[in-house]
Amino acid sequence: MGDTTRTTRTTTSRRATTRRATTDRRPADNRADDVEEETVLADEAQEAEATSRHVTATLCGEEVRVIPPAAWRQSWQRLLNAGQVDAFAELVLHEDDYEIYLELDPTNEEVGDMIAEAADRAGESLGKLRGPAVPSRRTRRR
Repeated sequence: MGDTTRTTRTTTSRRATTRRATTDRRPADNRADDVEEETVLADEAQEAEATSRHVTATLCGEEVRVIPPAAWRQSWQRLLNAGQVDAFAELVLHEDDYEIYLELDPTNEEVGDMIAEAADRAGESLGKLRGPAVPSRRTRRR
């Protein structure tokens, strides 16, 4: 009748790739072992993430570990707002990654991108400040 394989297209944020769908020809008992192993690995990953104090973020192309913004002390936030970025970074970065921070000597924009990525990976929203809302329709005075 023809070729029984089909082509699927998966689009990611960076590129589109084409791959052929294949049928797993292993015995059913081997597939069950793989599913069990994947479940155990996923459970271990979730437990490690839950007990870890840091999330990973990219700073100048390097992966660093950052305390999620929701766990920051107010005094740490004040350091950042006062422009004392090095002191702030020393508190929120993992002690091993602070040396990387010093070597990279990032710009304020790069530090901001790292913070935004850390918040995103932690599932938090830093929020955005907006001006006053514009009324949806004009109101007329009488």
